[in-house]
Amino acid sequence: MQPAAPAKLPRPRIAGLILLQCGVVTGLALIAWGIWDRGTAVSALTGGLVAAIPNAFFAWRAFRYQGAAQARYIVKSFYHAEAGKFGLTAALFTLAFVAVPPSNPAFFFGAYVVTLLMHWMGPWLLRRPSHIQSRG
Repeated sequence: MQPAAPAKLPRPRIAGLILLQCGVVTGLALIAWGIWDRGTAVSALTGGLVAAIPNAFFAWRAFRYQGAAQARYIVKSFYHAEAGKFGLTAALFTLAFVAVPPSNPAFFFGAYVVTLLMHWMGPWLLRRPSHIQSRG
């Protein structure tokens, strides 16, 4: 009798959420450029990236470990990822306002908020199809 192999848990599909956020950022910047001007587009792009980059960092750091045997490392990686995301967000806000002051703060913060709200799409993007079949 062979020892049972550990079950492989499927990793969460975070890449879809990160790609959605980047797509929204790009779309908002292109719409702003098409309707308004280049400065507005840069404001929207900057605001969206200030939200998307720390989220991508969090996903990269938080989901490195899996399985019950790695529980301690999973918790540590989530704490480190959240602390890094917070610090990166503060640094990017500072950099954005010092290096590239937004010409349109409404679009900067609007793109930031819309990009963060893409997390509400997470349950639909990360959902896995059900493999349970009815016996009826």
